[in-house]
Amino acid sequence: MSDVVEKTLTALPSLLSLDPQPGSAKLSSTSKLGNLIRAITELTSKHEEEKLIQCELVSLKEQISSPNTSMRQMKELMVRAIYCEMLGYEASFSYIHAIKLAQQGTVLEKRVGYLAVSLFLNESHELLLLLVNTVLKDLQSTNLIEVCMALTVVSQIFPKDMIPAILPLVEEKLNHPKEIIRRKAVLALYKFYLIAPNQVQHIHNKFRKALCDRDPGVMTASLHIYLQMIQENPEGYKDLTASFVTILKQVVGGKLPMDFNYHSVPAPWLQIQLLRILSLLGKNDQSTSETMYEVLDESIRRAEMNHNITYAILYECVKCIYTIHPKSELLEKAAKCIGNFVMSPKINLKYLGLKALTYVVQQDPKLALQHQMTIIECLDHPDLIIKRETLELLFRITNGQNVTVIVEKMLEFLRMSKDDYTTIDLVGKVAELAEKYAPDNEWFIETMNTVFSVGGDMMQPDIPNSFLKLLSEGFDSVEEDRKLRLFAVDSYVSLLQGEPGKLPQCFLQVISWVLGEYSYLSGDLEPARVLQLLARVLDMKQTSSETKSWVLVAMTKLCESGADVSVAQEVSETFSSSMDTVLRQKAHELQQLSQHSDLRARVLPRGSGSEPLEVDSSLSFLDGFVSEALAAGAAPYKPPHQRQEELAQAKALSLEPYGLSLPINMSSCSNADRQSPTLLSISSGLSGDSTDVLHRGGSTTLKLDGVKRLWGREGYLVPRENVDEAAQIEVPSPLQSPSRQGVADSSHTQASTPTQAPEPEQEKKQLASSLFVGLSSQSSLCLMGKSEPTPQRFRRKAKGHSSSLGAIVQISNSLVSHPTDVDSLLCNNQLGSNITSEQTSELPEGLTNANGTCDGEAKLNDRDTKVQKLSHTGKDGFAAAAPIPYEDPNRNEVFSISSHLPAELSGLSCSEITPLCSNQNLDLSACHVQKDDSVVQVVFITNFSDTSVQQMLLDIHSDQLEVSCASDSRLKDVRSHSVAVCQYFLSVKRPSAHVETVGMVSYQLTDGMRQEVQFSYKLPLTSFIRPLTVSTEEYGTMWLTFSNDTKQNLTLVSDAQEPLAATLNVLKKKLQLHIVEIIDMEGIVACQLLQDQPCLMHCRVHAGKLAVWLRSPVPDLPDCLIYHCQRALQEH
Repeated sequence: MSDVVEKTLTALPSLLSLDPQPGSAKLSSTSKLGNLIRAITELTSKHEEEKLIQCELVSLKEQISSPNTSMRQMKELMVRAIYCEMLGYEASFSYIHAIKLAQQGTVLEKRVGYLAVSLFLNESHELLLLLVNTVLKDLQSTNLIEVCMALTVVSQIFPKDMIPAILPLVEEKLNHPKEIIRRKAVLALYKFYLIAPNQVQHIHNKFRKALCDRDPGVMTASLHIYLQMIQENPEGYKDLTASFVTILKQVVGGKLPMDFNYHSVPAPWLQIQLLRILSLLGKNDQSTSETMYEVLDESIRRAEMNHNITYAILYECVKCIYTIHPKSELLEKAAKCIGNFVMSPKINLKYLGLKALTYVVQQDPKLALQHQMTIIECLDHPDLIIKRETLELLFRITNGQNVTVIVEKMLEFLRMSKDDYTTIDLVGKVAELAEKYAPDNEWFIETMNTVFSVGGDMMQPDIPNSFLKLLSEGFDSVEEDRKLRLFAVDSYVSLLQGEPGKLPQCFLQVISWVLGEYSYLSGDLEPARVLQLLARVLDMKQTSSETKSWVLVAMTKLCESGADVSVAQEVSETFSSSMDTVLRQKAHELQQLSQHSDLRARVLPRGSGSEPLEVDSSLSFLDGFVSEALAAGAAPYKPPHQRQEELAQAKALSLEPYGLSLPINMSSCSNADRQSPTLLSISSGLSGDSTDVLHRGGSTTLKLDGVKRLWGREGYLVPRENVDEAAQIEVPSPLQSPSRQGVADSSHTQASTPTQAPEPEQEKKQLASSLFVGLSSQSSLCLMGKSEPTPQRFRRKAKGHSSSLGAIVQISNSLVSHPTDVDSLLCNNQLGSNITSEQTSELPEGLTNANGTCDGEAKLNDRDTKVQKLSHTGKDGFAAAAPIPYEDPNRNEVFSISSHLPAELSGLSCSEITPLCSNQNLDLSACHVQKDDSVVQVVFITNFSDTSVQQMLLDIHSDQLEVSCASDSRLKDVRSHSVAVCQYFLSVKRPSAHVETVGMVSYQLTDGMRQEVQFSYKLPLTSFIRPLTVSTEEYGTMWLTFSNDTKQNLTLVSDAQEPLAATLNVLKKKLQLHIVEIIDMEGIVACQLLQDQPCLMHCRVHAGKLAVWLRSPVPDLPDCLIYHCQRALQEH
């Protein structure tokens, strides 16, 4: 950021023409901006700066508002206003004048005006509407500078609703004779694709033309669009693999102009983009990957310079090698690259090596064994960042055998860490590992106690919620449930008897809920004793109001006898006069329910925590109230995120540089994509000269006398005395159970006896054997396969989600396209080529037990299914059909599955039955049936084996859909050579162009071995669209109440006598829309998304196009529907 500011200040004098010599790099002594900057740098306090800037803003406002101010003077005033805004002071009075300067000035003045607009305003600012006509005019200008300025503004802050107005002009610029115009047009289209992808669906062929442009800059700009599109749908662009490979070969071979070189490296950023694209295209596709092997080997061989940019190229090569279908020679070279980094004595290179190893260990866990001693040394490294990244690596290789040692190391780091982000991140990882690999109940409860104690109130709320849900739902064993809950109760009672004032509020809430639900399991624990402990929590000054409400609810559940009632009455009288309305309500409930035991038993039945609750998530009971309020003039409801965005965008550039730095609660990020941007060359040494350059600088205003030196060549210098003190202080842990405390005390006593301590090297070897156990003993791994994971201790019941268990069998389908050959960078012959593809299937063997795996997926066309690698536990839901004769054991034999479709679904609109996946025992297929009020997904499970499969469980769920199993659709066993059928009702909870369900079948063979088959099923949103029959008057009333809308120009059906009616009839037939009325050149259409989520469409014929305006109360629904309208008209 400092470089940008420095370059801006350097260029300002030449922009303002303040010096007699053109291109001068010094501020003129007569420049008012220069005087302002000098005055600010001479100030000594924030107060003086505010006073000076306020005087400057008053002066600017007077001069800008003066009618005698010329355009040249306005240009200088605008630059001074930009500088004030950059310091965090609002200059909103200048916004409208910046737009006027962009509209009316000369080329240089327009340039300053556009710059000010792009810095002052955001994409949703209302003043941007005044800039639309100016941009349209400049896009049609013959002056190249004006066209460039307009395209630059369009790619930065242009409003989403105005894209259709300028999209044709931007498309025309793709054919402009000047390469800079074509490049900026491509970048503008890339911006359009990011904010409104549905509006540029029809110009994908022009993207291909930009990829084959004769100018390398235009081709490079198009890679941004392709990277985004391939991330969303890699199967649709497999035919371009040969083009990308050819381009990369020419770049690596130095065929581009020297202007693209950086430190003698040919177009490094272009290489990085291409490597990322190739890794996406070659994932789980052997034929596509084989075309990349040669260029990847060449890229690694040529990256031999000791420079950061070559490290970045090497890292992308390593990531690509471990992502695509493997080749042993390339894997060896990639492993050597990682080893050079990890073994480097320099902190920065070692850190990058750890990040690279963290990514690679997902595909090859045994690679960590080669560097286990280095990893052990990194655990004791003085740099906290190195230690944190090492723990991230250990998290990826955790299994049931080493979980206790790794979690102990994480908790040690947490106790000494002062960084909020690190605490939040590691707390989530420890909780995940504890639930997934806990060796016993005691260890699990004590570990979670430490998590709640160390994490405090900073942890994410889903951690305690998941813990309480786990206790409530239970597992497969009733006896295990009772033991776990009983140990939790005993542990929490001992904590409350100690010093509860030191426990975080979140932990106290968990304790209150557990004691209220399960304290009755302890026969030696009287309810009156628990009530006294909870009352003690209420009396603490530091207890928050929310925690007190949890405690009052827990006390309400425990009132059973006379002694209990007396304590409850005393507490309820205390809080009945509280200023907090919630506490008064809870106190009143406690008072009433404690006096009426029968009523309490009905309202709060014991052991009811795991019973499912029916929740009306749509709040339909408030529809009448909302309608009346809207009719009375109330504003439509805005979701919290929308309100926060509007509030955040109120001031565009108020950066508040001198504000206090407050801690921000950041959510735990996904670790599947954590990766380093650099990697060391195979043949390069470890000198790394570029990493040792010290950034020297000074300022006459800073006094550093007496300041401790905290940073050095190797990073942060930890004070030795602090480290020694931390090593000597023993942190008391009140979180252990009494039995384990005795064991700890005895071990401490034994440790204090004068015995000979083992050598440091021996300690490291012992620690390595504990940390890396389970990796060396794994079964032999294929290059892309992974060994089966350790079975998880806590198996949730069928109603919950959890990690996968047992041996996992996963199937991956992919579309393998045959690429065409491209002989040069000008691959124009690619545009007209016909692409053919065939569907193949792969059966990778097993998965690793490492966390955060990056599994591949194969995305198919609109109505096809896709199968991907997931980890979820299931619930049973089968209905057995009559056995069918087993004619041929050949797996390619096609069964007649359609005859097993349930009778009640026959005659309804049904999709084709699509194969999902198969293994040596089962075949899975699915279809979906459209009913008037719902969509039913039907899953067919065919047992090909000669024996019955037992204890079969099926779980289907979705992030976008609400899934419910039919009540008569459950089965435990499936006989040999028979078909089981299960039905699931689907409804949309979050609209998307295509929605997906993921599922898992878990079953047991006769030999007792448990296996799993995972799958996913994709269906379009149009399956949930139904006609909405309304009158024109009702349509108008609903239109005014909906706040989410989108606009788009669609293609008319031009071969009909009445194009509007013909187009609407096509949409009605394919999307099940209801045409309300057609008047002349306009029409209105209505539909609804199951259940009761309306969407209205206004259509108008304009300039040979169908201008469509959609509105709905549901966010994202208009964008999804406009996408399917485009597809329907294209298919027609």
